[in-house]
Amino acid sequence: MVSYTPAAMKAELHERGWRMTPQRETILNTFQNVAKGEHLSAEELCELLKEEGEPISLSTIYRNLKLMSRMGILRELELAEGQKRYEINQPSPHHHHHLICVRCNKTIEFKNDSVLKAGAKMADKSGYHLLDCQLLIHAVCPACQRSIMPV
Repeated sequence: MVSYTPAAMKAELHERGWRMTPQRETILNTFQNVAKGEHLSAEELCELLKEEGEPISLSTIYRNLKLMSRMGILRELELAEGQKRYEINQPSPHHHHHLICVRCNKTIEFKNDSVLKAGAKMADKSGYHLLDCQLLIHAVCPACQRSIMPV
């Protein structure tokens, strides 16, 4: 996995016959600057950009989020609320996984190198180039368990 700079993204886009648009660079820069552990939906990204004076249409955001996810720049996450969320795809050792409460949507990030190693080994064995390896665990947090099953 590669840590993307605007120059690296521009080069990869160029190899694929695409170009680095101002919108793509803005989206990349935004994800590189969000707080650790923050996962943005397309709508949240659109609103954030609008507040920063960077109005990009929602359809342009959706297209670019999908493209950047396929390129391995962003991680596309399907969290408990059923809405896709995105975060910058960090290379090891910042690689992490998610434990998600299906009732309140609380999300905890955690590291586990064995998951990444198993994914890398399988990809290599099959001749694939690993872009991302993630584990999503859906569970019920302690607070929600207490509300479901009173003591």
